[in-house]
Amino acid sequence: MNETLTYRHAAWLLAALSLFLILKLHLLPALIAGLLVYHLVHLTAVRLSITRLSGRNAKILSVVLVSTLIITLLVAGGIGMRTFLHHSESGGLATFMEKLAEILESSRAALPEWIYSAMPRDAEEMKLHLANWLREHSGELQLMGKEAGHTLAHVLIGMIIGAMLSLHEMVAIEVRKPFVAALTGRTTKFSAAFRDIVFAQVKIAAINAFFTWLYLGVALPLAGVKLPFAATLVVVTFVAGLIPIIGNIMSNTAIVIVSFGYSFHMAAASLLFLVSIHKLEYFLNAKIVGSQIKAKAWELLTAMLVMESAFGVPGLVAAPVYYAYLKSELRGRSVI
Repeated sequence: MNETLTYRHAAWLLAALSLFLILKLHLLPALIAGLLVYHLVHLTAVRLSITRLSGRNAKILSVVLVSTLIITLLVAGGIGMRTFLHHSESGGLATFMEKLAEILESSRAALPEWIYSAMPRDAEEMKLHLANWLREHSGELQLMGKEAGHTLAHVLIGMIIGAMLSLHEMVAIEVRKPFVAALTGRTTKFSAAFRDIVFAQVKIAAINAFFTWLYLGVALPLAGVKLPFAATLVVVTFVAGLIPIIGNIMSNTAIVIVSFGYSFHMAAASLLFLVSIHKLEYFLNAKIVGSQIKAKAWELLTAMLVMESAFGVPGLVAAPVYYAYLKSELRGRSVI
């Protein structure tokens, strides 16, 4: 009994060290990509009854085909979303800057002088500020370009590892030693926490994007109002909505700013709509995410604040999953 407990304690320490190193070594994209592919392959295999196939070779072939298809779809979806955001009705960066300058110019009378005086007054001044910023941060931008390449490689490797793990789980039968069994228990709990948070958040983001589309793409055009970047804002709402709470604040801010470019009353109407949607989102968070991990919104916000302070943006993204895993471990030991 004591030996089993020792193995479990060692597995907890190794799991905690691994989760720390994942953030410290910037491996979070690979982890997310791997777990996403793993769960999608497993879910698809179960739905297609691949796990019930009698032949081992048939299982291997089916899982390989499903894994290849899912990885291809995820990569194509990422490329398609990037292409949409760069070549949608916004017309690229130049058109966006000109439109933003127009919004700033038209908002002169509505904004306090201390705010307006700190902003670029036209497109030329904005381009000058941007050029100066690019010169000052050229070294950082080059580093970001290299890191983007590394991140893409990590994501692809993570996807392949996730597919290999799903294949191993479905075809391998083995008797695990005590320490391996204890460590497998930790990874299983973390994987389940990831599934609960991510799949629930995708549902919430999709619902939020749908209501945003109803407002920007249906209700406003019927009222004779056509806001610029409407389709882009819907996509941004979905993508940002994958980050609990904080993501919605970011997308909502963008919608209000674009609405402000139309009129102050339009911005007020958009803000009223977003506040109403937030009421629905709190219910959805409590119903979907809260029911999965039994966590309140303030708990997630606290975890995200602490993780962001410690690890930056990766910590902000990882916080809901890490917190859900921590709660599952504590509940498993009847501590909470």
